[in-house]
Amino acid sequence: MSKAGSKLAEVQQHLMNGVSHMIPVVVTGGILFAIATMLSMNSVTTEGAVQASNIFIDVLSQIGGVGLGLMVPVLSAFIAASYADRPGIAPGLICGQLAVNVGSGFIGGIVAGILSGIIAKWLKGIELPKSMQSLKSIIIVPIATSLIVGTVIICVVGAPCAWLLETLTNWLMGMSGAGAIAVGAICGAMIGFDLGGPVNKVAYSTGVAIVGTEVLAGNNCGFFGPIALAICVPPIACGLATFLFKKKFSPEERDAGIGAIIMGCCGITEGAISYTTTDPGRMIPINVVSCAVAGGVAGALGTWCNAAWGGLVVLPVTSVATYLVALAVGLAVHLGLVFLLKKDYVEDERAVEDDADIVIEF
Repeated sequence: MSKAGSKLAEVQQHLMNGVSHMIPVVVTGGILFAIATMLSMNSVTTEGAVQASNIFIDVLSQIGGVGLGLMVPVLSAFIAASYADRPGIAPGLICGQLAVNVGSGFIGGIVAGILSGIIAKWLKGIELPKSMQSLKSIIIVPIATSLIVGTVIICVVGAPCAWLLETLTNWLMGMSGAGAIAVGAICGAMIGFDLGGPVNKVAYSTGVAIVGTEVLAGNNCGFFGPIALAICVPPIACGLATFLFKKKFSPEERDAGIGAIIMGCCGITEGAISYTTTDPGRMIPINVVSCAVAGGVAGALGTWCNAAWGGLVVLPVTSVATYLVALAVGLAVHLGLVFLLKKDYVEDERAVEDDADIVIEF
């Protein structure tokens, strides 16, 4: 690998560390905030019930809002921590929040996290007198890094990142017709390509950032609808296929079918990995095509999802009818391609012969 490629892979690793720690925060905040928004649209008739309902909705809204508000600082903090370990957390959090304050959102948060991590790591390497070593990680490095990166965020990169975020968000959210179909299909294909791998994470991370911003602003997030659907199509379809086309799967794969369906309904796309790894030449294209179709249909129908997750567990915070239609189409395409392309399972004769030769003596 070239030096540039190695550096890029290193940056990607640090970014993924930030994203993996951010996801539970965004999912928790997003679902609670979306439920509060959904409940607020349904009025209750009796006065006492209205008061109790309003208190409950307010509690959900506040908790969810705080969770979504922490998205960028947490992302920035754990990117910085991936570079510099514990001394990077404080400047990452502080400068991530500064990025939010100046309106640069997740783009500014990524910049803040990378800069905080690099500078904190460099400052950690500076030799100090022994009497000051104990203060370096707790006081000196966090304060110096926060001052340097915070100044850069406020005075230099904040405004350009804010402009870029606004332009990107308006472009994505303003898409309709062929543009929405294309974006939905591309995002779906990326999610289905490596089922939780780097390509999947690029599409998912972008969706997480946008859904957090849109839901907090009180908007329905059409960009995440195709992603939420693509997350669950492969595992649910693989599980269903083990019942519909039993001859195409090994006994172990058939036994895991129910588990794959449950994982898909819960938004865990990795439920399809075991089926894909045993026949990648056929299953990867099947996953990609079916997810792309589901995403394209979702884009065409204007399907939205206000939680940064997928599957059927997020159904209450989606455009239910169009969500289910797009899911049904994606599942039908996946099952049809499995029926047409996947060969019947044939047990390895050599393995059977080897098993038959084993003699246990007492």
